[in-house]
Amino acid sequence: MPAEVCGRTKMLAALVLAAVTAPSTGLATIHYDAPPPNFVFPTARGTEYLSDLRGKVVVIDFWATWCHVCTAELAEFVRARETFGDRVAVVTISDELPNVAARYLQLSNMALPLVEDLEGTVFRIYSVSAIPVTLVLDPNGDVSYVSVGGLSWSELNQAIERAQDSIRAPASSSTPAAGVLQ
Repeated sequence: MPAEVCGRTKMLAALVLAAVTAPSTGLATIHYDAPPPNFVFPTARGTEYLSDLRGKVVVIDFWATWCHVCTAELAEFVRARETFGDRVAVVTISDELPNVAARYLQLSNMALPLVEDLEGTVFRIYSVSAIPVTLVLDPNGDVSYVSVGGLSWSELNQAIERAQDSIRAPASSSTPAAGVLQ
């Protein structure tokens, strides 16, 4: 076999191996038109489950204070709450040390619900490895939009409006309830 062909074959084999063994950058546990994993989070009224928010559009945002793209888009989530009122619930999730994200929100005068995922459990069950990640759930509790990376107001607004328009009758057959993370 000529050296040139052998070199190309080795290069192709290396590329295939790299593609097969590279870590996934997608959200392996999240599927469109299906509910995401359920989890518990604190609210002013006590403990709530993600599934308790069915009936309204839910925006879930994974972020951190050190991520400039993340902190820049927080204003869009505040704007969503102001624009859509009670029709939209926003839940932000940070896996930083205790009170780091809470203090950031407080100092920034952003009244956004925060889940402090100190053990990284919610990040893991949602298979989030890079941030920011934003999910929009329709009123049925199903994933209707996913953004990995920065998000503009136009994108978020359109995703929320589409989710509001996607209300459909519950399926005639149900699947077993997913376990709840606590």
